[in-house]
Order: sequence, then structure tokens, then C-alpha cells
Amino acid sequence: MRRSSYSSESPPPPRAGRSDLATLKTLLPYLWVYKWRVLFALLALVGAKLANVGVPVVMKHLVDAMTIQPGDPRAVLVLPVGLLVAYGALRLATTVCTELREFLFARVTQRAVRTIALKVFRHLHALSLRFHLNRQTGGMTRDIERGTRGVGSLISYTLFNILPTLVEITLVLGYLVTHYDVWFSVITFCALVLYITFTVIVTNWRTHFRRTMNELDSKANTKAIDSLLNYETVKYFGNEEYEARRYDEGLKHYETAAVRSQTSLSLLNTGQSAIIATAVTLILWRATVGVIDGKMTLGDLVLVNSFMIQLYIPLNFLGVIYREIKQSLADMERLFSLLDENREVADAADAKPLVTHGAQVRFAHVDFSYEAKRQILFDVDFTIAAGTTTAVVGHSGSGKSTLSRLLYRFYEVNAGAITIDGQDLRAVTQDSLRHAIGIVPQDTVLFNDTIEYNIAYGKPGATHDEIVAAAKAAAIHDFIDSLPDGYRTMVGERGLKLSGGEKQRVAIARTLLKNPAILIFDEATSALDSKAEQAIQAQLKEIAKNRTTMVIAHRLSTVADAHQILVLDHGRIVERGTHHALLAAGGLYAQMWARQQARAEAPAEAVA
Repeated sequence: MRRSSYSSESPPPPRAGRSDLATLKTLLPYLWVYKWRVLFALLALVGAKLANVGVPVVMKHLVDAMTIQPGDPRAVLVLPVGLLVAYGALRLATTVCTELREFLFARVTQRAVRTIALKVFRHLHALSLRFHLNRQTGGMTRDIERGTRGVGSLISYTLFNILPTLVEITLVLGYLVTHYDVWFSVITFCALVLYITFTVIVTNWRTHFRRTMNELDSKANTKAIDSLLNYETVKYFGNEEYEARRYDEGLKHYETAAVRSQTSLSLLNTGQSAIIATAVTLILWRATVGVIDGKMTLGDLVLVNSFMIQLYIPLNFLGVIYREIKQSLADMERLFSLLDENREVADAADAKPLVTHGAQVRFAHVDFSYEAKRQILFDVDFTIAAGTTTAVVGHSGSGKSTLSRLLYRFYEVNAGAITIDGQDLRAVTQDSLRHAIGIVPQDTVLFNDTIEYNIAYGKPGATHDEIVAAAKAAAIHDFIDSLPDGYRTMVGERGLKLSGGEKQRVAIARTLLKNPAILIFDEATSALDSKAEQAIQAQLKEIAKNRTTMVIAHRLSTVADAHQILVLDHGRIVERGTHHALLAAGGLYAQMWARQQARAEAPAEAVA
């Protein structure tokens, strides 16, 4: 009876765009970890603004004090000196409270940025292979960079610009209402409402220009990164100009969007200046009339004028600040959307570490499809006995490499189960599973670091002696030792400074250092010449001794001595057995063997 539990679902549709409120809700928990620092920073903010509003009040009394008739020693020696000291103290208090606020909030901001960036980094590594095959690296890295920068910008603009301005507006309006003619408050309030409304409306209208710029910037960057990563391919086909035109096409669209954005910014700045100029003129007119009528002193005129300057200087940047806040929210939205990506393959709540005792691998009636409409594997059922080697052969596209991806649990099976020593892969932790498996792939990709680093990647924290021992076992130590920088030699982007055979030996050394219970050789020598292949095949056979090994191969000569050979055709196992038994059967394997032998003999006949 066929088992069909743990059915897999296709990935969910893309999520709808986040609202600004949802983005803020996602951010707040990262800030609230330091709630006491946040509260003290807010108190410092209020203190700074109280001191700042107090400065014009002291200045008013100073001006009024100077109108007292000269000759009164108390007026000259006591009152002005006291006010001067108060003026200086308030100025100092403003600076001290502001810097205290900055000091208290610095750790909050930086820790939030660090925590979010690390969480996104971990989450990206936790996502399925499906996501990473579809991603565009250049655009995604730009989204992460802008998103983490947007966290700091949002906190900075909100806490250090918008909130202080709102506190100051409240204090100023309160003072004007309680001390002066109602018209001062009415003019100030109406101007502020008109100013803020105009700024928000125009900035919202401008936001789509900024979003377009972001998207075009990411697309242009993706094209540039993709082109540079494929530098050799570009050179092979002489397509430098073609790549430059593609890149310039993206830059041209970005230029158009940037010009529109700047034009709309000029409109915003002009409108803001017109509102400010009108409001200040009306305020000064009312104050001047009050002085002429004797209802206000010169000190009152100075006070009102100072209030307006203090209010409108920060408000003058409101458009820029609001735009930057909206931009930061948009950048953070793209960052947090990465966190919303479905992991697809996740550990079960009660998952336990894999425990191996021999490492028998079992594929039990496995069905699998990358897409719902195109099934890749059909009822695949086989066992790799502990300590033996099973080879999987077949034409390209038959599903051979899919087996290794499923064994690593990069994807979930649609039906059936995969077990190691009787433990279902879905019931064990992915970390312990992948520590038990080592792979030498067809295309070895190395980090742009030293040879030592790349070998040590199989066992982070390994000693130099352990690394050298692994290199000797992989027959690459002598080559490394002959290099001027030895193990400190840089391998270049994706290991391009090394030949194919050298990269494969580094991959073998890395896997040996890992010392896994299960080995996978995924067409590990198909890209090499025959001499290099023979040398590396001998090393692969040596390290496969007494280990459970799955060899995915195209060249049948490399798997002739496997304990078991599986022949895949269109996702089904159509034959299985030893090399000699399959040849004797005269089926698909025998046909493939005959074709490969004929191709191998043809060059020799041509030479003869």
C-alpha cells in the first residue's frame, strides 16, 4: 500500500503591499526592548523644547527691562543680569537636553537596525531553494541596504524632527492663547494647518515618483550586478555594448523619474515658502499694531517674532522630512516583506535532532513536483543500505539532481517519505540533517576568500592542522603549498582563480573536513577532462568507503562498481541492479552504456 502523508502545497501568492501602520507596528517591538531609554529620551526631548520656548520669553523680559529709566541701580545690576544668566542657562539646557536625548537613543536605533538586519539575513537563509532560484540578487541586496538605512532614518526624523516640532508648536500655541490677542493663535494655527495639509498632499502626490525611482534603481542595479557576475560570458560573445545599452536604458528611465521628482520638489518648496511668508507678515502686522496701540511692548514684538522663527525654521524642512519618512516607510516595507516570505520548508514544532547509526537512506514511494502542473518524480522507491554506494543515472531532466535536493530537504515531497535510519526527514531538525550530509557538486562555488577559509567552511573553527590533513586527503596540499601565499591564497569571485579540478579538490577537502555520515556526489567530475576525472574519481571512491553514498552521474564508467545502480527515466525508476546485471538485461542502461562506449572509441579510431 502506498504511503501519502505530509502533502506539500504550492507556495502562497505574493502578499499585498503593507500599509505604513503595519510597517510601524512591525518596527515598534524592536524599539520597545529599550523602553526605559525611550521614555528618558522623550523626557529629555520635552525638556529641550521647554528650554527652547523659554528663550524668547526671557528675551522679551530683557528687552522690556531695558526700557526702564536709567539710574535705577537695581534695574541695571539685578534684573538684566539675572535675565542674562537665565538666557544663557536656557540656551545651555536646550543643548544638554538635546544631546542627552541623542545619547540615550543612539543604542536603541543602532540595536534595532542590527537586530532587524540579522533577522532578515537569517530568514533569507531559512527560505527554500525555490525562493533563491527566483530572486534577483542585485535588487534584493539594494532593498535590504535601503531598508536597514530606512529604520535609522525613520527613527531620526520622527524622534528628532517631527516630535520635537509638535511639542514646540503645542507650547507656543499655549503661550500665545494665554498671553496675547486670540488673533495671534488663530493666524499661527491656520498657517500651520494650511502648511501641513499642503505639505502632506503634495508629498503624497510626489511619493509615486520616489517609488518609481526606487524600482528603476533596483532594476538597473540588478542588470549591472548580473552582467558583472557573468563577466566571462559577456566577453565570450563580445556583448559589452549590448550590456551597456541595457544598463543605460534603466538609467534613462531613472533619470526621467528623478527629474520629475525634483520638479515636484520645487513646487512643494515654493508653496511652503509662500504660506510661511504670509503667516509671518500677518503676525508681525498684528504685533506692530499692538505696540502702536500700547497694548504690547517691544519685548512682546520680539517674543512673537522669535516664536515664529523658531516654529517655521523646522517647519521649512517638513516637506523634506515628511518625504523622507514616507520614503523610509516604503524602504522598510520592502525589507519587512522579505520577512513575510513564506519559509515553505520549516522544522516541525516537535522536531528532534537526527541520530545516525549507519545512515541507511530510504526513499519510500516519493512523488514530487516543482510546479503543480509538472510532476518531476513518480513513485520513486529505493533504499541505500548503510555504508554502501548507490548510483543514479539517466538522461538530462530525468530527475537525478532532484533526489539530492529532497535529501537535503530543500523542498518537501508531495507524497511518500524520505527517512534516514528510520527517521522521517520532516520529523528532524534541518540543521542536524544537513550536518549529517556532505556533497561534492558538479559546479563548485567558492567564497571570495582564501583557500584555507573555503576548506574550513566544512567545519567552522577547524584548526590549521585539520585543514591541512583534509587537503592532503583530497590530494591538493602539494598544489596549495606551491603557491606563493599557500593556504592564504585568494580564490577570487566564485573561485574563478582556480581551475575546475582544483575547485573540485577544494570541495572534496571541505567535505572530508565536515566528516558527514552520508555523501552525495552530484556529477562531481562531469565538467573535468579525463585525466583530472580519473584522479578525482580515485579520491571520491576512497572517501566513500564505509559511508552511505549516493552518486548522481552522467558518465556510466564512473559508477560501474557501485553496489546498486538506479536508472531514472522521466522521473521513474525503470531499472535497478549492478552494472553487470543491467548490461545483461539489455535495457535502457545497456543502451546508454553502448552509446557512451561508442563515443569514447570514436576519437581513438580517428587518430588511428
